[in-house]
Amino acid sequence: MIRPNQIMQLTAKTMAGLEGVLADELKSIGATDIEQGVRAVTFSGDLELLYKANLQLRTALKILAPIETFTAKNESQLYANIKKINWREHFNLERTFAIESTVNSSIFTHSNYVALKSKDAIVDQFRDYFGRRPSIDKDEPDFLINIRCSEDTFTVSLDSSGDSLHKRGYRVGEVRAPINEVLAAGMIYLSGWDKKTDFVDPMCGSGTIAIEAGLMARNMPPGIYRERFTFQKWKSYDAKLWEKVVSEAKENILPTSEEPFIYANDISREVTRATKYNILQADLEKDILLSCSDFREYIPPSPPGLLMMNPPYGERLNPEDFDTLYGEIGDTFKQHYAGYNCWLITSNLDALKTVGLKTSRRIQLYNGKLECKFVKYEMYQGSKKGG
Repeated sequence: MIRPNQIMQLTAKTMAGLEGVLADELKSIGATDIEQGVRAVTFSGDLELLYKANLQLRTALKILAPIETFTAKNESQLYANIKKINWREHFNLERTFAIESTVNSSIFTHSNYVALKSKDAIVDQFRDYFGRRPSIDKDEPDFLINIRCSEDTFTVSLDSSGDSLHKRGYRVGEVRAPINEVLAAGMIYLSGWDKKTDFVDPMCGSGTIAIEAGLMARNMPPGIYRERFTFQKWKSYDAKLWEKVVSEAKENILPTSEEPFIYANDISREVTRATKYNILQADLEKDILLSCSDFREYIPPSPPGLLMMNPPYGERLNPEDFDTLYGEIGDTFKQHYAGYNCWLITSNLDALKTVGLKTSRRIQLYNGKLECKFVKYEMYQGSKKGG
């Protein structure tokens, strides 16, 4: 069982391209021994830091607490090693559990099979000791176990988060193809936004980018809306310590500015109705000014400012429509956004060429499985066309 002052080696999972941003976030909340990996950052911290990481990190997907590493050449060795772990120390018969596994191995080729054998080992340990077994709940388990297999090496971790941390809890009004909250937050960090300059998303969809900007500007912890984290069902859960972490985070929330400086716009009235509800759920209705108009006609605040947008780039348009749209994006930047730094993310590199403006930065990111470019256009007066 994890003790309150015990220093643990922890892992924060993230999206490819955001490891550096996450490392900076971890440093800001007091983590030590920070090391960047691939889609993950390892660090050291105690139980309080684990709570802070779940509540405050904007670019983390999961916070894992590794408890065992071993090698296994076959299913019998896998079963035996999992069964050796004292699971009764971590949860009891009254708790439901589930296993998530990721496998990159020529020996163990199916993640579901690794999860199944591990589940059997845990269940058998409880049955041998108590004469009965705990129940499985794949949807909302009390206790979540993460098993990662790389060739014959296994890392077994306790998943302290449960649902992915991108599920903040404020997005209740859904629209098609919303951007992941963790990706949106990472993009804002990467843009270098100072949290003071006007921030505009003229194709806001469900409002995720604008809302994440609002949370940052107000220093509101992104996990404040969540109803549950799986660490709250651990035997080591310290309710008073969690209350302290939440209380301190709330005390650091900044007041609403006198005038909104975050602007969100979308062409669809149906979409903006859903977006308005999301903004209300995030308690940012006084911080974000929402409007409904065509992005080509939308007039932003006077410069300086920062634009960030997630235009269509999947299967929502025909190829020729993409070229038209992205050409209009470039024209609109030139007509309405002189003095702005304009950022957009897209996986459609052919359409991106039709913007007709020279990029000053290009960052590779992933939106789900889609490889994307996150690009910056510095819109000075008389911007030159370029490739």
